[in-house]
Amino acid sequence: MSIIRETIRAICITLVLWLLTAIIYPLVILVVGQVFFPFQANGSIMPNLKNEPIGSVLIGQVFTSERYFHPRPSTVRYSQGKRARPTGISGASNLAASNPELLNRIVEQANQLREENIQPIADLIYTSGSGLDPHISLKAARQQLERVARARGVEENEIIRLINKYTDDRFLWIFGEPGVNVLRLNYALDLQEINSKNGN
Repeated sequence: MSIIRETIRAICITLVLWLLTAIIYPLVILVVGQVFFPFQANGSIMPNLKNEPIGSVLIGQVFTSERYFHPRPSTVRYSQGKRARPTGISGASNLAASNPELLNRIVEQANQLREENIQPIADLIYTSGSGLDPHISLKAARQQLERVARARGVEENEIIRLINKYTDDRFLWIFGEPGVNVLRLNYALDLQEINSKNGN
């Protein structure tokens, strides 16, 4: 009888733990996320004026036009139209520092930046570990400032104001370095242009 009693107790404890950890806890987290943090809980997706999603502020996107600030280079092709590889996998190239393919890519990237009169600094040449970094450094943004202002026909001071606005501080004020969110900054530039055309 004691074996049956212990078995029943073990089954009851398992069911209670399953109920708590597999149903109640996830539901509580889901409700708290959707009620108090809906933007973050749904992937930090940024909409445009038509309420259409244009991307997540947590994932870097490819911008090639001179009118936009360019992000860090990435080995992950997740938003490049027909060239995209939507595998959902993040990561670096894993090429060794001695690999000629890596060296060629870096030299090519540096030469391209020099042609644009941009100093080839680290975060405009080297990919991030995840390949999805949505930020560039303040220095990288300043390097591109003249090109973007010229392409858009606006004063640099107008863009500097937006750079400062969309610069995220250090995590918990001590970890990492401040970084400019490229997607937010580029979308703000488009909104500013739309507002100036509409006379707002």
